[in-house]
Amino acid sequence: MLQDFSSATLAEARPGVVATERLTLRRPTLADVRTIAQLANDRRVAENTRRLPHPYSQDDAVAFVRATAALGSETVFLIEHDTGPVGMVGIDCSTPDNAELGYWLGVEHWGQGFATEAARGAIDFFFEEFEDEHLYAGARVTNPASRNVLEKCGFQWSGVQLHRFLALGSSTPVDCFRLSRGVWASLKSWSSARRMR
Repeated sequence: MLQDFSSATLAEARPGVVATERLTLRRPTLADVRTIAQLANDRRVAENTRRLPHPYSQDDAVAFVRATAALGSETVFLIEHDTGPVGMVGIDCSTPDNAELGYWLGVEHWGQGFATEAARGAIDFFFEEFEDEHLYAGARVTNPASRNVLEKCGFQWSGVQLHRFLALGSSTPVDCFRLSRGVWASLKSWSSARRMR
């Protein structure tokens, strides 16, 4: 289980880069701060992401990048297409046996299949590197595009819960999903992400 891993093991488990067919997933750096802030500073993005504030400043991006650089319970990737950032994807393992997939894209990159492709890369990384049997995710009930991403990745709907969204300043209904290791293994026909160093 993740909680049994030492910091050194976590550092070794995190790849420098995961490559998918069209995307590169890599750790964000301080050099990415301006672009992250530009992509995230859109109310349409923040309203569908639990932890993004709105407005989203460069100071917020600096704090985020520094937090992801520290060893911890989250694996975060900057999503790049044609050497330009388009969004973020990550796995939060802070709650034992309840790892959660999260992602967002800048609005100009919506509708191109990037979220599904990036999510699949992160899912492959998670199940290949960690021993958890399930991965969880959620999508606002008013966000059918995100729900479609999760369903295309093999997640199965498990109910509706209220979750607090920072940008909204309130709680809102969220469709909850779960992906088992067995379902993931049976769906491995999607293009496997490959590790690069």
